[in-house]
Amino acid sequence: MMYDYLIVGTGLFGAVVAQQMKAAGKSVLMVDKRLHIAGNVYTEQIEGIHVHTYGAHIFHTNNQRVWDYITQFAEFNRFTNSPVANYHGELYSLPFNMYTFHKMWGVVTPEEAAAKIEEQRQAAGITEPKNLEEQAISLVGTDIYQKLIRGYTEKQWGRPCDQLPAFIIKRLPVRLTFDNNYFNALYQGIPVGGYTRMVANMLDGIDVRLGVDYLENKAELDALAQKVVYTGPIDAYFAFRLGELEYRSVRFETEVLDKSNFQGNAAVNYTDKETPWTRIIEHKWFEFGRDAAGNELPKTVISREYSSEWKPGDEPYYPINDEKNAKLYSEYKKLAEQEENVIFGGRLGEYKYYDMDAVIASALELCDSITC
Repeated sequence: MMYDYLIVGTGLFGAVVAQQMKAAGKSVLMVDKRLHIAGNVYTEQIEGIHVHTYGAHIFHTNNQRVWDYITQFAEFNRFTNSPVANYHGELYSLPFNMYTFHKMWGVVTPEEAAAKIEEQRQAAGITEPKNLEEQAISLVGTDIYQKLIRGYTEKQWGRPCDQLPAFIIKRLPVRLTFDNNYFNALYQGIPVGGYTRMVANMLDGIDVRLGVDYLENKAELDALAQKVVYTGPIDAYFAFRLGELEYRSVRFETEVLDKSNFQGNAAVNYTDKETPWTRIIEHKWFEFGRDAAGNELPKTVISREYSSEWKPGDEPYYPINDEKNAKLYSEYKKLAEQEENVIFGGRLGEYKYYDMDAVIASALELCDSITC
């Protein structure tokens, strides 16, 4: 045994565990089948812009421990997420707030907005929301649901809104104020220099092997360590013996434009059903359109995002946490608990949608239990 821990995957969960184990005096080897570190938070530099290769990642947290931990490895800027919704050329503020309600209905006071929402909820006859459609109408009314939620959500999940669980939409902020800050978080921003640099700082001094597929070399790699921390798909670990867990995947079309400004905002969601992409990210605005020296960048990089049904070979992004998949995951979890020297963690290892701060918190809690 050459190492105390073999960690499969260099994303946030694996990186936190690796850093903490090394700090505790343990020897660590990390492997990743990709040719880069940082998992889905990986950023690459194009035309001086830190491009979020696997989709926009905006760090936000109210967890003091997580903030104190992650800011050891990067300084964060003051970026505030204020996306815009585009419905056939009509622009609305996200999250849903008084700017949205005024544009939609012409209301000017919170009382008028609340009354309009209640009027539409009652007209729809909803008392106890049973699905996403009913939950959305209860939160923001029929007009906003039809224009700003329905098309986007059905593109995102590939299913009618009345066939999706209500809890999905409960994460959506709704405010009777003129607050355009999407995340109600004490701390928020983007790491200066990009996420890749931040993760590289976390992995300083740790042995990392890239381009290594753990599952194809499992016996050989397992022999190198006493314990394995596995952050890949849990069903793949068991060779899909019980069946495949379902995900939504995302395809990106990224291009460099010979102009300084394409849409004037980091994120614009396209909420109509006819537009094939769900949103366009203009990466430079995560860092205010300037390079590290503060110079304005003459070009811009945009990414169109297309949601798609996952199939083997695609990148799994969003777990489909419906009853069928929850039941299948519970069976895989039973198998995982029988793996004496393997710990399953992270978004794929736990088949769970995780915000970045929750990933870090979960990894820190795991390390507490290991090292205490």
